[in-house]
Amino acid sequence: ADHPGFLNPQSMTRAIANYCEHTGQPVPETPGRFVRCCLESLALHYRLVLDELRRVQDRPIDRIHVIGGGSRNALLCQMTADATGLPVLAGPAEATAAGNVMMLARAMGHIQSLEHARRVIAASFPVTEYSPGPRNAWDQAYDRYLKLKEIP
Repeated sequence: ADHPGFLNPQSMTRAIANYCEHTGQPVPETPGRFVRCCLESLALHYRLVLDELRRVQDRPIDRIHVIGGGSRNALLCQMTADATGLPVLAGPAEATAAGNVMMLARAMGHIQSLEHARRVIAASFPVTEYSPGPRNAWDQAYDRYLKLKEIP
């Protein structure tokens, strides 16, 4: 998901195909398989980042909160829950705009604190929860993902 070849290619499908060929993986053959490849890679990368966060800090992480446009992708959110073993809370999709409005309201004295702003946003937008399913296949995929990241 974070390979330099994916940074800004002229053709993302060609970049994915080249990466798959280079690493000995099957090349996706349909648009749906390309999308699934991207979503699975993102979910596995989220797990990698989660593992890194757990190594460098002491606070427990018991859920993942996805905001912005990614929160609208139910399949990505479910894959993230399954790959990480954590519940995923999705929403609000317009988190940046809502945050900006709250900061303006705070500057004008309508919102007393950051915590107050969070409560207003939480009460104003729906949040969808995705519960993790069985992880065995995801654990195997994660092991393969880690091995692939070692290939230059």
